[in-house]
Order: sequence, then C-alpha cells, then structure tokens
Amino acid sequence: MSRKNRYTRQKRRSFWPGFLGACVVAGVAYWLITNVWLNQIHEDPDWIGMNQPIFVDGQRMDGEASGTGDQLKLPVTVLQEAIDSGIRYEADTGDIIIATPQRVLHMKEGSTKAELNHRDYPMTVKPEVIGGEAYIPLKPLKEVYGIVTQEDATTGAVLLMRGGDTIQYAEIDTLSSKAEQTIPLYKRGGESSPIIADMEQDTRVRVWKTGDDQSFVQLDNGYAGYVDNKYVTLTEKKELDKPKFTLTAAEKKWQNKPVNLVWEAVYNRQPDVGSIDKMPGVNVVSPTWFHITDGQGNVKSKGDKAYVNWAHHSGMEVWGLMDNSFDPDITKEAVASYKTRTHIIEQMLEYAKTYQLDGINIDFENVYTDDGPNITQFVREIKAMARIHGLMVSVDVTPKSNSEMWSAFLDRRSLGSFADYIVVMAYDEHWAASPKAGSVASLPWTESSMRRILDEDEVPSNKLIMAVPLYTRIWTEETNDQGEVKVSSKAVGMNTIAELIKEKKLKPVLDKASGQNYVEYAEDGATKKIWIEDAVSLQARVDLIASLKLGGVAAWNRSFANASAWNTLKQTGYQK
Repeated sequence: MSRKNRYTRQKRRSFWPGFLGACVVAGVAYWLITNVWLNQIHEDPDWIGMNQPIFVDGQRMDGEASGTGDQLKLPVTVLQEAIDSGIRYEADTGDIIIATPQRVLHMKEGSTKAELNHRDYPMTVKPEVIGGEAYIPLKPLKEVYGIVTQEDATTGAVLLMRGGDTIQYAEIDTLSSKAEQTIPLYKRGGESSPIIADMEQDTRVRVWKTGDDQSFVQLDNGYAGYVDNKYVTLTEKKELDKPKFTLTAAEKKWQNKPVNLVWEAVYNRQPDVGSIDKMPGVNVVSPTWFHITDGQGNVKSKGDKAYVNWAHHSGMEVWGLMDNSFDPDITKEAVASYKTRTHIIEQMLEYAKTYQLDGINIDFENVYTDDGPNITQFVREIKAMARIHGLMVSVDVTPKSNSEMWSAFLDRRSLGSFADYIVVMAYDEHWAASPKAGSVASLPWTESSMRRILDEDEVPSNKLIMAVPLYTRIWTEETNDQGEVKVSSKAVGMNTIAELIKEKKLKPVLDKASGQNYVEYAEDGATKKIWIEDAVSLQARVDLIASLKLGGVAAWNRSFANASAWNTLKQTGYQK
C-alpha cells in the first residue's frame, strides 16, 4: 500500500467525526437561538390541572373554589387573606361569622338559614365544610364586600376582585399587520423567561403592575405573566362598586368634637345626682353599671334612669360601662361562641333602650391571652349592632406591657379599626401593691404609653382617648429591724391631698422626672411620699393630648376630682 493511499484513508476517517461534531454544535446553537435567545421555550402555568384555582391581583391563592355560577363558594382562608382577616369560622359549633362595622352576618355550615344583623337572612346555597375548610356562598360575600368574580370554563380559574378595587384593562397590540403574529406572555420578568401564552391581536388583559419595561398582566383564563410595555394599549379603567358606608347621626356628632368623659364608679348604691357639683367641659359620663356575671353571657344591670335624666338634662351623653367582672374564667366561656356573644350584645341593646343610653364603654380586664381574639371578635360584632341603634362604642385598654392578663390579650390595632374610640387607661405606672413607691402616671411614661399605640398599632390619633387618673397614692415606706424597706400605699382623691398639704403645711416642689408636684414627710417613724395629681399635672396631660392630636380625655373617676380638675380638663376642647 502506498503512503498516499494510506494518508487518504486516514483523512476520510477523520473527516466524518469532525463533520458530525460540527453538526451537533450547529444544532445546539440553532436550538439555543430559537428557543432561548428568541424566547421560544413554552411552559404551562404551574396550576394547570387544578380544578378551580383562585387568583387575586394576578396571584394564585392557596386554596380552590367550589361550585360554579350561582353555586360558587369560596374558602374562608382565602377570604381571610384577600378580603377580611376577621371572617370567622368556629369549627366546634359550625358557625361562620362575617362582621363589618355595618353588618353582622351569621351562617351555619350545611344550612340555608342565616341571620343578618340578628334578623332572618335566607340563602339558597348552603355554606359547607370540605376537608376541614369552610366555604362561603358568593351571594352574601357580594352583598357585604361587593366582591366580583370571573370564572373560566376551560381552565377553571376564578378571578376574585374586591369591592372598591380599580381594574385597569388593556388590549394587546402586536404592532404587525400579520394576522398570525403573536406576542409572548412571559412566566417571569425579563425576556429569558419561558413563555406561558402567545397573545393575539386585541387580546384583553388586566394590568396588575406596570414596570419600566414590562407589565404584569392577566388573561381572562387566569394566565398571568409579563409582557413588554410596547405591546400594551391601555383601555378602560373600572372601579368596582363597594358597599357604601354612611356615618350615623351619632358618629357625625363626634366627628369634629373632642370627648371629655368621666367615669362614675357605682358600687353598692347609686350616686345622689343632687349632690354632684358642676363639671364644666364634661360631655360624657360613663357609669359602671353592667357586668357579665357568668359563662352563659348573662349581664347584670345597676342602671338608673334618674341618673340618665340628670346627665341628659345637664348636656352630657351616657356611655354605660360594661365589664367582664374581671374574671378570666367567666370571660373565657362568655366570649367563646357566637351564641353567648350575641346573648351579651342583645342584653346590652335592650339595656341601652331601657335607659336611653348614648353609647357603650367596654372594659374587659384580667383576661387569658389566648382569649384575646374572642374579645376582638366580640367588639366587631357589637359595633355593627350598636351603630344600627345609634350607639357609640368605646373600648378601654391598658398601656402596652408584658403582662399576660392585663395587656397581652389586647389587639389594639384591630380594636382600633372597629371601635369608635380606644380609651387608654394611662395608669398605673406604680400600682397599689408596687414594691417601689412612685407616680401613678408620670408624664414621660404617659407619653411613651400613648406613642407606642399610635406608632406600633397605628390606631388613628383622633380615635385615641387618653384616660387620666384623678387620684393620688400616698406611699408609706417603713424600715424593719433587718433594714428592709416595706412599701404600702393608699389611693385618695384630689381634695384629700389638698387638705393634707394644708394641714401639715407642706410645700410641694416640682419633680422634673415625673412632671408632677411632689411632697415627702415623716410620720410615725415612716416616710410618706406623694406624687401629686393636681392642676399642674393635669395641664401637662391636656397639653400632651393637644400635641398628639388625640380624640379627647377620660378621667377616673368623678368622686376623686375637685373643681380644678374640670377647669383644666375642659381645655381639651380643640377641633380635631
């Protein structure tokens, strides 16, 4: 064999592998160009195969709808996330409750019998529970929230839109005269993303977000993704109807008027209205008349028509105080179910009618932390019913602290969204059994307490009322033989302190740390310390209310006050 023939055969053998390799490279390059660089990779949305996925603002929710058309039902968990976190399903009893400031709608799983504002509300579709998830029919949701849905028969997608939402519609313009030309809908932002749909000329979309280069849009069939802005032509903008909220006469009255409330502590007998001095500036009295006495929600009354007549004749409204007897076990049972909560509410509405009350002041204290949501639910439910009857609703809360029974159970943010007023009992910084003597409510502590609720819980300032103490504690410090200091205290009113200072010829000095006048003296081998509540400290509190633009002032309680208190607190009368 010649050298030339041998070389030729070797050359031929080496040609084919190289040629095939080049073809593979070219094929890969062509695939990359056509499928990646030219965005030709197509993927189905990850929800394809689901029966009825639900979308809000183009985003798929966790959970699916049930039924179609007039039989459509939506899961509570989706509604809680997208519409109203307060929608409630009580699994133990099968109760489903929707409570807004205007309506209380009560439904029962498996039943077409329902109640709207405590009156019969027949339904044609039953709420149901599927796999532990409660489903609510569409009709009541439309009535209460004004929601709108769109279903797609092919994909099963359900688009859920809220009453009051503004929907921006658009059409796709391919910018081409070719009928077959389509525009890609990308799964993610950017043009390297897979395509989930090819949109033809004049395809209708909802525009949920608009960016610099691309918009996030959704087709009627549920497909949602990104499209280049140059292909999007905005069309109509539609605002969905929302149930109208009209202020009641009572709410209008207080809209631009500060509250100047004083509590009337009623224990064993009613106050003698003939002996009550003038209280200039006070426009609300709140007698402590109503108490939840057992787990069934029975409410005991100490109401007195003579007191109400006196108050109304004196130009003051009466917001009857209802408490939980400060008993955590009674409270746990009484607010646990719709049935017992409604029993409490109906009694209070009847008492309000009997005594011609103008409002209800709710004072729940000493409550287990895990019962907090039930307290919030109670306020949601009573507010709707109270406004129907022209009653104002205020809720007393403590300053924020780590106390499980006195503070942690209170969801001040949620309470503030429903109640007409949140009354912050800005005391006791140093309580009756405090191991250390100190002010009942120093000014720095008071300001901090108010600001925390304003800032952390975002309660509107005009809904926040600062409650001030009209009492002072006389502290006694005694040192025993072991050198230990024993601390005790006694709460007294403003007149008692004024008389004590006069009798003992004491000279109060301003304590800058507390912002209050202070006296200290020795008696029977013990040291007495008093941080005084007087016109000086009350004026500072009034100034704080004005600077924070709060909704008013409340004072605990009338029997502790003297004339200087009313003359100072009446200055709270600024325009909100």
